[in-house]
Amino acid sequence: MFLFPILFLSQSAEKARITAVTGAGGSVDKGTGNPYTIRDIFHDTKEAVMAQAAQNYKGSDDYIASKALMEIVNVAIALGKPLVIKGEPGTGKTLLAFSIARALEKKLYTWNIKSTTKAKDGLYVYDTVQRLNDARFKDKDISDIRKYIKQGKLGQAFMADEKVVLLIDEIDKADIEFPNDLLNELDQMSFHIPELDEEVSAKHRPIVIITSNSEKELPDAFLRRCIFHYIEFPDGEMMERIVKVHYPDIEMKLVKEAIKKFYWIREVDGLRKKPSTSELLDWIKALTLGGIHTEKIAAEIPFIGTLLKNEQDTERFIKIQSGQGGGGGFGFKRRY
Repeated sequence: MFLFPILFLSQSAEKARITAVTGAGGSVDKGTGNPYTIRDIFHDTKEAVMAQAAQNYKGSDDYIASKALMEIVNVAIALGKPLVIKGEPGTGKTLLAFSIARALEKKLYTWNIKSTTKAKDGLYVYDTVQRLNDARFKDKDISDIRKYIKQGKLGQAFMADEKVVLLIDEIDKADIEFPNDLLNELDQMSFHIPELDEEVSAKHRPIVIITSNSEKELPDAFLRRCIFHYIEFPDGEMMERIVKVHYPDIEMKLVKEAIKKFYWIREVDGLRKKPSTSELLDWIKALTLGGIHTEKIAAEIPFIGTLLKNEQDTERFIKIQSGQGGGGGFGFKRRY
């Protein structure tokens, strides 16, 4: 059982329950004025614990999460801090946010980061072009600036009427200063709109998941305000479980042989891009649709282009196969 958020909430429940303290005589119920007993406190603490247990992340039907990943997600939720997720491509970094939203029955807001994305884009956008056009044609009232303020994904998450999940996807694609520009907003859960001279504060602190492919190192000041987890590449056993989630009716003999060859390819020295989980899933689907038998997978690797997405990697692999007497090199080249 994951104890950290339970202990955390137990303390919060006690503070919330003991709402006033008399000068002489202990704790009283603010609503009734009656003294609290230890039994009352433990009763409400138990209710808080049970409520929190229902909100603990335990994976979802379509996402296999390791124990370490489930625990760190729950730590981030309990502390109210953003969770930075790193890992090889195809290890499920982005899908984690979708899984959390489904498992906890929360709405998901996705902010896809590009090289041109600025931190302010996630807060709000002031549509000056539309306001100028309206002023030019004089067919609309432009005095209300609020009509031209559009909330970004972070702003929408702050304004939501209930706790939501916010995915900031591939933060490392943006400029190096981008994470630092979000420090205050993520830390204080508020931002200022100067055009309206208004402060927007989060109604509920969202569950923030931030993914990174390590294209750029994230600033230390930013990481100090976050929880961090690196998703290790799945081992063979977990990979079988992942495949079964996506293809529950597939023949396990084929899956085992495909996974065996998949890891063998990943161990080839000098590959520019090792195949990831998503490539394995595509390959297994292709094998199934193509009616490929397990014996053929053991002897050669059909549809190599579903696994290797680089010309040099494909040529290198074919040479290795030919050097081992595979005899199927030209067959591989024709299939991809």
